[in-house]
Amino acid sequence: MKSAKLVFDGKEYELPVEVGTEGEVGLDITKLRAQSGAITLDPGYANTGSCRSDITFIDGEAGILRYRGYPIEQLATQAMFSEVCYLLIYGELPNKEQFAAWRRGLSQHSFIHEDMLKFFEGFPTNAHPMAILSSMICALSAYYPLEHTEEGVRLNIMRLLAKAKTIAAFTYKKSIGQPVMYPISSYSYAANLLRMMYATPSEPYEVPKVLENALNTLLILHADHEQNCSTSTVRMVGSSQARLFACMAAGINGLWGPLHGGANQAVIEMLEEIKEQGGDYKKFLQQVKDKKAGVRLMGFGHRVYKNFDPRAKIIKKAADDVLNHIGMEDPSLDIAKNLEEAALADDYFVERKLYPNVDFYSGIIYRAMGIPVEMFTVFFALGRLPGWIAQWKEMREDPATRIHRPRQIYTGATQRDFVPMDQRS
Repeated sequence: MKSAKLVFDGKEYELPVEVGTEGEVGLDITKLRAQSGAITLDPGYANTGSCRSDITFIDGEAGILRYRGYPIEQLATQAMFSEVCYLLIYGELPNKEQFAAWRRGLSQHSFIHEDMLKFFEGFPTNAHPMAILSSMICALSAYYPLEHTEEGVRLNIMRLLAKAKTIAAFTYKKSIGQPVMYPISSYSYAANLLRMMYATPSEPYEVPKVLENALNTLLILHADHEQNCSTSTVRMVGSSQARLFACMAAGINGLWGPLHGGANQAVIEMLEEIKEQGGDYKKFLQQVKDKKAGVRLMGFGHRVYKNFDPRAKIIKKAADDVLNHIGMEDPSLDIAKNLEEAALADDYFVERKLYPNVDFYSGIIYRAMGIPVEMFTVFFALGRLPGWIAQWKEMREDPATRIHRPRQIYTGATQRDFVPMDQRS
């Protein structure tokens, strides 16, 4: 095994070097504090490997994303979302018999306990859908407490995936004051979700194939993305041996933040702002290039990808298909298309590798589907669930897992004596 040497305070320390299957290199500092008394400081954990994982590989420089070794380009255009769920969680693509049993199980467990409908009644009509989703997912623990055996874990994984879309659809119905619609076993995951949202007892809704395909693609593209904020949250909570539903609720709340899952909402808000200012997207791009203006181009660039986001290339076609289907009647969507074309033709953005990312296109598609902005992050969470489950399951089965306990560099006051109230100035 290779090793690296660290010289600190006149002493030399040997750090084992670990190399991943794709050539990623990590310096193992597990014993550094015990040997030297020093820790490493890495705010935001941007350069810290918190685990070993077999699930997702990303090469941001080359624009590569693979689930279990399969290129995202193949999965997003050829697979069903439920198929990708199985792949992420169990490591291999299912054969025909396995997939039939998997889909049958997801259909059987799609319904939620009728008592849970009372929970929806208790939320105010203006409650944010993410607050409801995280609460309802956590509440599943009360209805399905058995998780002491492998079979119990398997059942709860299936229940979670199956019921999440139903909870999401019921959340939407709650917000608009309509009666809930129950799932139909013959529909795909994506079609079931859209039908439960838009159908009513008196008006059936036939899901357009173009919308079903676009949502299927979006869910796959969001399914996992290595050790991001919400996934790391799931692993951190899970390291305490917390149960599946509690860990997923934690992930949902981590995703809720505007710097994470709320990014596609920020894109729509940007488009609305441009529209309110007259729709002059060229003027807006000039303001973006002026650092003093403090204007940001949302949905362009990515912290990981220093090239074109591979997911964006795929979802752009789905966006075009959806926009063609609806006829491009929304001024904000017109602005989005014009903004995209102008930015991609501008050397300022191209030289800085500020290409549209998946959040830019996903927001446009959700908007075109008629999905409210507040529901955008809910859809993101539904897509990310199988990745969170896979990460939780991998961590749970790894004998090397320890409870997460990061260190810190203390910068507060040194020791001082307590002063009684009547002696304080």
